[in-house]
Amino acid sequence: MSPQTKPSASLSVSVASGSQPPSLKSPVQTRQANFRYVRSGTTTVILDPETGQELHRHADLWFKDGSVICQAERTLFRVHISQLSRHSALFRDIFTLPQPSRPRSWSLSSLDTVDDTRIMLEECENCPAVVLQDKADDVANFLAALYDGPNFGNNDQEDFRVVSGILRLSTKYIVDSLRSKALTHLCLAWPSTLKGWDAREDVARSYEMVTSASAGHFYPSPVAVINLAREISAPCLLPAAFYDLSRYSYSQIYEPAEDEPLFRSPVPESLLPLDMQRLALGKEAAQHNITALIQTMGHAQTHIRNQSATHTHVRKNSSGGICMSAAACRKDFSELVELATQHYLFDRERGHCDPLYVSEELGQLKSAEFSECKACARSLETWAAKEREKMWKMIPLWFRLETPAEGSVKVV
Repeated sequence: MSPQTKPSASLSVSVASGSQPPSLKSPVQTRQANFRYVRSGTTTVILDPETGQELHRHADLWFKDGSVICQAERTLFRVHISQLSRHSALFRDIFTLPQPSRPRSWSLSSLDTVDDTRIMLEECENCPAVVLQDKADDVANFLAALYDGPNFGNNDQEDFRVVSGILRLSTKYIVDSLRSKALTHLCLAWPSTLKGWDAREDVARSYEMVTSASAGHFYPSPVAVINLAREISAPCLLPAAFYDLSRYSYSQIYEPAEDEPLFRSPVPESLLPLDMQRLALGKEAAQHNITALIQTMGHAQTHIRNQSATHTHVRKNSSGGICMSAAACRKDFSELVELATQHYLFDRERGHCDPLYVSEELGQLKSAEFSECKACARSLETWAAKEREKMWKMIPLWFRLETPAEGSVKVV
């Protein structure tokens, strides 16, 4: 059978400028089916009339009773206008517009076709087609979520690939409920609270212990998260993503090796110039905060000394709220400051660029369970906890981030 070419009519539909999502960079195009068909052995191949590339029907999202064909890259989805219109304000507007008519100068009965080919032609030619300027994988995940409901995973790298695609398209096509669910799920890994961050870090550490790989390998690249947040206008993701990225060295960020968490083949993702500037400023602020944190660690004992009626240089076991051996504890604190300076600043271990981690570690240096002065041990823990809360609130300022809009997703 020779290639068949049919005339077509097309219609471009844009969202009103006042409500256009930031990721909607091109209008959605609708058109009547204008595919070409070429017989290849005993089967008929569907070709894109513009590029000449072979098109493939999606294995799961091709319903025989579907009323519209969505084309994304080289994949065809036959779905239902009613399903798209029910969830998407944009698709609802598109399908309420008059669809272009198309004269057809040929008929299926005039073609020398076998039964399976005839069925395929009938399925393709009896539906309008919508050309989507999106990745086929993203469209597949988006449509599956519309039909079956979202089925999110554990926020690892593979799960992020699915969720990010759903977020892009639910934002672009104005599916607010799906966008909200996907964003809430993503905020479990990129939270807006310190409690959420600690839970996220526990997951990463557990992964590191089980696999012996860097904990950073579990989560997606923070660069990808930052770029996604910009694309879908979700500033609530930015503080955690920028903070996570600041813990990597510049060589790991811009020239990552294949076995490093930020490596993405074939080309690593890059930040916008202004976000690169934010990263540099925030990374410097985080490192300065560690120095200040260690220098002021001794102050955690100040209020205990002020409460002591007498000070003795003979250490006593203190289980109450008052230090009974201030001089000895001051010496302990001084030694702890020297130890922390050596370990977190001079040796440049993990903590030299992770102030939340450092403050948590400092709070455990004088464990109440084993310390002879439980009052000072508890005081150090309390001081560290307060410092961590202060630092968490400072992260948006460190990285010069805009304040998340009122009503942004907040996950505890």
